Amino acid sequence: MRRIVSQRAEKTDQVVVLPFSLEDPTKSPPGTYTILLLTLCLSIFAFFAALVAAFIWRSQTPPYWDSVVFPNVLWLSTGLIVVSSITFELARRFYGAGEWRIASRMLLLTGTIGAAFVASQLTAWKRLIDQGAYMMENPHGSFFYLFTGLHAAHLLGGMVALFYVVLRPNRSRELVDVVAYYWHFLTVLWLILFGVLLAIS
Repeated sequence: MRRIVSQRAEKTDQVVVLPFSLEDPTKSPPGTYTILLLTLCLSIFAFFAALVAAFIWRSQTPPYWDSVVFPNVLWLSTGLIVVSSITFELARRFYGAGEWRIASRMLLLTGTIGAAFVASQLTAWKRLIDQGAYMMENPHGSFFYLFTGLHAAHLLGGMVALFYVVLRPNRSRELVDVVAYYWHFLTVLWLILFGVLLAIS
């Protein structure tokens, strides 16, 4: 394999040799996925933090604020996403140990549980509609739809990334780790949202 010498060679007597694979346009430089993950998670967290702040502030303003009955199915949603995070972490560790076949099965199980989580969120929407909490008529209900809907949308993005990892022939350890960490981030984010919704309701 061709190699290049780093610029440190001009400043020290210790030559640092780097793989010349960085010239390969089909390969991402090391750390690229990690940087993208950090940027994405910070953006998502800031966005939801602003929504939570607005939700808490609006709940303190009585006019046109009708309380919404907390959909009990959200407890199921919480259990599902926690379990999916556990199975994803197991898949990540199996992959690190070289057990890709077992890791693939755990990833598929994670995707299935993720789909069940999204289905439970849709069921929560139905419960809101049944009690007359529509998107544009009640601010309390509107925040319920926003929190659950936007989080489910981000989880769907995580599911796309998950199946991309499963189907990609040449996957890197960094890519598997990054998708797993993103999934764990969404789990923690949901636990925060769940706590806020439960406390205000």
